[in-house]
Amino acid sequence: MKGKKKWYDYLWIASLAYLILGFFNILFAWLGLLCFFIPLAIAVVKGNKAYCNKYCGRGQLFSLVGGRFGLSRKKDIPGWMRSGYFRYGFLIFFFAMFFLMLWNTWLVFAGEKNLSAVVTLLWTFKLPWHWAYHGTLFSDGVAQFAFGFYSMMLTSTVLGFLTMVLFKPRSWCVYCPMGTMTQLICRAKNVTTSQKQ
Repeated sequence: MKGKKKWYDYLWIASLAYLILGFFNILFAWLGLLCFFIPLAIAVVKGNKAYCNKYCGRGQLFSLVGGRFGLSRKKDIPGWMRSGYFRYGFLIFFFAMFFLMLWNTWLVFAGEKNLSAVVTLLWTFKLPWHWAYHGTLFSDGVAQFAFGFYSMMLTSTVLGFLTMVLFKPRSWCVYCPMGTMTQLICRAKNVTTSQKQ
């Protein structure tokens, strides 16, 4: 018999709502920063991956769509995707793209570049997204960050769905950059704790 559902079992709704809201108003993309800072804070304070195991709405969404709705082949993910080389390589690549996005945002803030109202999917395909920006009291740089951040969130969700279909529902979790980063933080924290004892 399954236990009673907890509030955090429904965080997949927040992940889905985030993608939908960003479709209508790109400034909602700023909310995605919570998915960056909360896992890091939990890893630093608690020294565990509670966010990945309990609170990750995206992982829940993949479990729901791939598991309950049966849209997954439920195959084991290949060994090379589990390897440290791939996971750390993907983390480095992801952060390189993140810092490139920050650089482009800075250029818009500095007035050296015009706002690019596009969402870049898979770091390659530029999709017009102008309908989702209706202006703001702030600099166009605020919107540029939102377009860039939403691009990263949408790209990682698409990659997650692709690996969900091809392999097990939560295969994305194996190489998720945030998961890899929180794992590194937890290891460092546990080493520090054991040295103090």
